[in-house]
Amino acid sequence: MLSSKVIFFHQSKTIQLMTQVLYRLTTIIALVFYALPSTYASDLEKEKRWADQISDSLFDGEIIWLKADEQDFLSIFTAPDDTQHKRVILMLHGTGAHPDWPQLINPLRIGLINHAWYSLSIQMPILANEADYADYAPLYNEIPSRMDAAIEFLLSQGLEHIVILGHSQGAAMAAHYLAQTEKPIKQFISIGIPSYTDIPAMNTHNKIRQITIPMLDIYGSHDLEEIINNAPTRRAIALKSGNHQYTLKMLSGDHFFENNEQALLDFIIQWLKRTQ
Repeated sequence: MLSSKVIFFHQSKTIQLMTQVLYRLTTIIALVFYALPSTYASDLEKEKRWADQISDSLFDGEIIWLKADEQDFLSIFTAPDDTQHKRVILMLHGTGAHPDWPQLINPLRIGLINHAWYSLSIQMPILANEADYADYAPLYNEIPSRMDAAIEFLLSQGLEHIVILGHSQGAAMAAHYLAQTEKPIKQFISIGIPSYTDIPAMNTHNKIRQITIPMLDIYGSHDLEEIINNAPTRRAIALKSGNHQYTLKMLSGDHFFENNEQALLDFIIQWLKRTQ
């Protein structure tokens, strides 16, 4: 007769194996969806709700509707008082958010006005609130067309010095785009970039290997644990790949730099001046 300890051991091993199988199955499903032909997986109804909300409350900036794959998407174009400098920051929000998100995105967008920088904050593909991070993998197919549309608009406005700034999953989406585009992007600023290595499109480590332009990798002193822990790895990958214009910087703050937005903006402006 098996002892209770032996039975518990076998039960634990069974649970462990089942967990591993489910994890691998989830990853395989995400990979299959990512490999499918590009179709709109973004929650367009949620995008419309965000657009209506922004339209009713926008004080600074102008709403610009762009088109990608026959689908209109919202962006916010903000011009500084000093318009002689033709330079712009293309902003990408994080998971499930919108182009005027009150945490981080809006404070940076408004703050850039005082530093003679234009900005274009665009709606990235989104899912319902209950979606997990890995569920976004199929949406990475939609990123290039939205980014291309945004960049073409900026070039049509005579703004040729284009910097991309992404926060959280927006930073991962930006890295995905930069690893494959030939568009004339000058610099890349990632804030709280995650490192999801199990799905190719979301593997920011591999994307960083392919980015050759100046890159500023910022994370908070109280950021998400995996972002903090992976910081040395990101730096090692960038330098080993030959990008000696890569800068890693930890600043005081959480993942959204709540109440630390000004210090974040000040450091970004200093870095831009050094690398432009």
